[in-house]
Amino acid sequence: MRNASLFANVLHALSWLLGRLPFFLLHAVGTALGQCVYWLGGREARVTRRNLDLVRPRISARQRDLLAAAVLREVGRNSLRTLRFWARPWHNNRAQIAQVHGEALLHAALAHGRGVIIAAPHYGSWELLNQFLASQAPITLVYRPPQSAIVEQYLLRVRGRAGVTQVPARRTGVRSLLRALHAGGMVGILPDQRPKAGEGAFAPLFGIQTQTMTLLTGLARRTGASVLFAIAERRPGCFRSRYEVHFLPADAAIGGSDEAAALAALNAGIAAIAQRDPLQYQWNYKRFNVRPLDSGETDPYLRR
Repeated sequence: MRNASLFANVLHALSWLLGRLPFFLLHAVGTALGQCVYWLGGREARVTRRNLDLVRPRISARQRDLLAAAVLREVGRNSLRTLRFWARPWHNNRAQIAQVHGEALLHAALAHGRGVIIAAPHYGSWELLNQFLASQAPITLVYRPPQSAIVEQYLLRVRGRAGVTQVPARRTGVRSLLRALHAGGMVGILPDQRPKAGEGAFAPLFGIQTQTMTLLTGLARRTGASVLFAIAERRPGCFRSRYEVHFLPADAAIGGSDEAAALAALNAGIAAIAQRDPLQYQWNYKRFNVRPLDSGETDPYLRR
C-alpha cells in the first residue's frame, strides 16, 4: 500500500505539471494523441468503430471511419482537459462554465428532502460536472475500483475535494449511498457503466439489448429520491475551454416498481444525451460485449 501511495503521488505530480500547460497546447497535444490512436488502429480505435457500427448501422464505412477519428481526437483532448481540471482549484475551473441550464431542478430536488440521484453519463466533462455539483451541495460519488491499487489511489486523490465523498461500487458503498439519500443528500452515478455479472439486467440501449446497472433504479425505488440527468457539455473552440452545465428531468419510470420499464427509461435518457453531440460521448468502451444467454449472439468486439 505504501508503494501504491508513493507511485500515486508521482502520477499526481506529473499530471499536475501537464495540467498547468496552456489550454491551446493541451488542445493540440490531445488532438495529436487521439489521431495517433486512430492511425495505429489498436483496441481503442477498433472498439470505437465497432460501437459506431452497432449504433449507427446505416452510415457508410467511410462516414464511420471519419466519425471514429473525430471521436478519438475528442477523447484525447478531453483526457488532457481533465488533467487541467484536476490540477486547478475550483474557482479557476468554475470560470470555464459559461452557463448553467435547469439549475432550479437541482435546487427543487434538494429542497424536497428525499435525496437526489444525479445520473451523469460519460458525456462531455463529467469530472468538471462533479466539481460543480460539489459546489452546490455535498455529494457522494460512486466509483468502480480499478485493478491497479496505484491508479485507485491516484484517482481518489485527484477527485478528492471539499464536499466530495467517494465510495466504491461494492456492498459497503451501496450502504453509504442509502444513508446519504435517506438523509436528503446527493449521490452521483455514471449510469452507462457496465455492471458486474449478477449486478445488472438487460434493457434496450440504442435498440440493442444491453447489460444495464440496476443500482441507480434500485436506489430510486427504495428511497423515493429524485433522479436528474446532468452533463457538462463542451462548447467548440481551440483556445479556450468553455462548458455549459445542463440538468435534465428524468422519466418518472426510473424510480418505478417495474424494473424493465425503469431500465429502459434510464437507457433512453442516456441515448438522448449521447445523441446531442456524438463526438462528446465515450464510444471507446466495450458496452455491448455481454450478450443475453438465450440470444445466440457472440461478443461483437471479437476479431473476425
